[in-house]
Amino acid sequence: MAQRLTWCEVSKAALMGNLAEFRRLVGPDCRLSPVVKANAYGHGLELAARAFMEGGADALCVNDAWEAGRLRGAGIAAPVIILGNVPPEQAEEVVELGAEVVAYDRDLLVALDRAGKAAGKTVKVMVKLETGTNRQGLRMEEAWKLVSLAAELDGIQLAGLSTHFADIEDTTDHTFAREQLDRFNAGVDILKTRGLKSVMRSVGNSAATILWPEAHLDMVRVGIGAYGMWPSTETFVTAALTHRNQLALQPALTWKTRVAQVKEVPAGEYVSYGRTFRTTHPARLVVLPVGYYDGYDRGVSNMAWVLIRGRRAQVRGRVCMNMIMADVTDIPDVTVGDEVVLMGTDGDESIGAEQFATWAGTINYEVTTRIAESVQRIEV
Repeated sequence: MAQRLTWCEVSKAALMGNLAEFRRLVGPDCRLSPVVKANAYGHGLELAARAFMEGGADALCVNDAWEAGRLRGAGIAAPVIILGNVPPEQAEEVVELGAEVVAYDRDLLVALDRAGKAAGKTVKVMVKLETGTNRQGLRMEEAWKLVSLAAELDGIQLAGLSTHFADIEDTTDHTFAREQLDRFNAGVDILKTRGLKSVMRSVGNSAATILWPEAHLDMVRVGIGAYGMWPSTETFVTAALTHRNQLALQPALTWKTRVAQVKEVPAGEYVSYGRTFRTTHPARLVVLPVGYYDGYDRGVSNMAWVLIRGRRAQVRGRVCMNMIMADVTDIPDVTVGDEVVLMGTDGDESIGAEQFATWAGTINYEVTTRIAESVQRIEV
């Protein structure tokens, strides 16, 4: 089968090195569980999972049973935690996969119990406490009912309690995030006074893991940081102010394509759909076989740059479904077949996911996760 015309190179060493940095932060006794949902933040689910496990991860976090199934289908036997929704009708599949589940629904617990007992297995579940994000979590009385139900079901083992921060990455004022941490700890204490035995506690995402040792608790769920990207500028600033920015995080993904065509365009000519760009002088343009179908955001039209021969070339005209054009007038000797870096480093020049996100008006998370799964990921 022919190879795609655009591909991503993913550094195994960078993934393992980033995980080692987080292990240094949390120590040997905290369960380090990198998040590989959304095709491992665009880096390739199976590729990243293997690198993380080889790098010493204790478990892998996914969004749903489909992703868990892909890991098992790839022969990855590591503990897997499903963070997202699991409908009750998927209970038997979850038991077969041997996955842990974040639960917030009575019907799911009953279904897991039934499936677990039928298979002679015990299903581990985590209950998510609501502390202010208002997504999956349960408020105290609802959480206690679910915890109590889990204790009555022979096919269920309550493995832990968790929550998720609403804005720890979005601001340098962490008043609300502190309140969430306090609410979580208070909720755990209340459940213990009602008879809950000691269970694993988990609140730490990348930002919390970097900034707050007190948020490490028993398990951290590190996402964006494991791929070598800072959660946000605000996180980096706060880390610098508290001297916790000494992390050797290395972006693991480089997105590439090749020059498909070189063409001379006279002055006064329009480029691409909508005639949004017009040459003011004779120009040399290249056509690159990548577009918004592949995840190259249409919103960066006329703003983005690519790297060719270690130099920057600006995208001209609108991003098409399968093509973009870039101006190489000032880059000599560009020829068909030349390698082009869409995101990554080439010589002394670099285009990071953060820079691309600025052009697209979004965040680095979205930039990498939106690279289509049909774009091949190659381990380097």
